Amino acid sequence: MNFNLEEAIEVLERAPRSLEQLLSGLSEGWLQVREGDGTWNAAEVIDHLLEAERTNWIPRISFLLREGAGKPFPPFDRFAHLRSGAAGGLESKLQEFRDIRSHNIDLLRALVPPDTDFEQTGRHPEFGEVRLSELIAAWAVHDFTHIAQIVRVMAGRYRSDVGPWEQYLGILKRR
Repeated sequence: MNFNLEEAIEVLERAPRSLEQLLSGLSEGWLQVREGDGTWNAAEVIDHLLEAERTNWIPRISFLLREGAGKPFPPFDRFAHLRSGAAGGLESKLQEFRDIRSHNIDLLRALVPPDTDFEQTGRHPEFGEVRLSELIAAWAVHDFTHIAQIVRVMAGRYRSDVGPWEQYLGILKRR
């Protein structure tokens, strides 16, 4: 097992700054591009990350520590951000993400001291029994997933513009 709380926190701390560096100041063409119907643009991914910070990771960690595997976590609506009509521009949302993530890392450190048993289990409403280590690892990898998604979607905007170089640009390979 590779899980290490401090290493997971390293990723969790860097994601907001990485996204801010990647997205701040870009034109709407980059921020609004999509891969097709029913897919998310970069701005919607940020809205999703904010929703997850508010209602997913820390609430589920708290629930697992409090309830164990006896009751399932409350479900997380992965698409709630699409219905909420999140207000504000991207710059303010990136700042909000940085602030809430910093707060959540502080909460994580308070909830999960170094001597915590990371094998403790909770009950996911879809997956069944999951370990605390898996939940925290999934949080870190969730960031990687959405950073990769944003970069892939943005690169796809120039798919037809790169000409024959497409064959050497792995990010543009069709899945």
